[in-house]
Amino acid sequence: MNKIPDAILQRLLEESSLLSSSESIDPLLLNNMLEKHYGLTGQIERLGSEKGHTFRLKADARQYLVKVSPSDEPELVTALQIAAMRYLDDAAHALPVQRIKPTLDRRDSVPVDLGDGTCRTLSVFCFVEGLLWEQMDANVEQLTKVGDMLGRLNIALRSFGHPVAARSLVYDIRHFPHWAGLVDYPPDPNHRLLAQRVFKLFEEVVLPRLPSLEMQVIHGDYAPNNVVVDPHNDVFVTAILDFGDTVHSAVIFDPANTVAHLIGRTQDHPWQDAFAFVAGYEQSRPINGSELPLLPVAALARLTMLALIRYWKAERAPDQSEELIASAEIYWTNLERAMAVPLDDVIGRFRDRAGEYVGAATGNGCGSREHPRDST
Repeated sequence: MNKIPDAILQRLLEESSLLSSSESIDPLLLNNMLEKHYGLTGQIERLGSEKGHTFRLKADARQYLVKVSPSDEPELVTALQIAAMRYLDDAAHALPVQRIKPTLDRRDSVPVDLGDGTCRTLSVFCFVEGLLWEQMDANVEQLTKVGDMLGRLNIALRSFGHPVAARSLVYDIRHFPHWAGLVDYPPDPNHRLLAQRVFKLFEEVVLPRLPSLEMQVIHGDYAPNNVVVDPHNDVFVTAILDFGDTVHSAVIFDPANTVAHLIGRTQDHPWQDAFAFVAGYEQSRPINGSELPLLPVAALARLTMLALIRYWKAERAPDQSEELIASAEIYWTNLERAMAVPLDDVIGRFRDRAGEYVGAATGNGCGSREHPRDST
């Protein structure tokens, strides 16, 4: 029997365009639109995406990323991510944010009708070649650089605003309490108990502080599959991708989103990578001392969200169920390992992070790391 999330979570899923159907798009029609508005022709290849449609366009010697918004996504919501990228290109050009390809008449995107009677937004970006962060085991020095880049990004976004930046996004950690409706989805009772522990922790530690947290527009999904890296480049981070989860929220939630992907990946030192990442983040953007204790709890919440959403997705896409459940199992393992470390110890290590992890050996971290290929 299909389970139904509670009304608030259902609304959040709908407003985040996760309930929209994914009808196929006629490649010929899309090619015509690209030629008409961008002067681009070439070979189209469909890529995986959580919502909407994403393609790689090979046009002569250049490649582009082509995005078509979901049929039910408001135009202003689509415009938010593009506006954030344009703002960063203009105000912080040194940051390696994926670049927008303008239309022939210099627009950043264009509304199109792809034959289904709905108005979509078509946007094109320069395709970024390279190694995704998730495809390698970054060492301590490299993790520090990844953290530093997010800190710089958060600083650059401080002055950015948009009419729908305060939208209701289901993946925004502040909405975590509403995810309790998914706790019954995992069949393993131990996993359900783990999730319940995190919900209780969030209710006690983070929820009372929400009204007083520092807020601004954040990236929202600075995850290993959205960061391109080059081990031979001193900067290490060569591109920041996918602003689709850009939202006005608590600043502390942006590094927490990333930390969720780093904790528990090694059994002996489940928070080791997170300490290095946060040390780098604080090199460019120090975390308010009163908010620091919230960081590990927010990260545990995000990790719980990553696990729970996979059961909901598996129910909607049975053909992908095996892969989704397998990735959820990895998240549960990581969550269990991370929660085995007393929270006070984690907070204490975060407070003592300066120098200890930045100056550590630069070889690969201990043990093999396990993490799914996608972030949300």
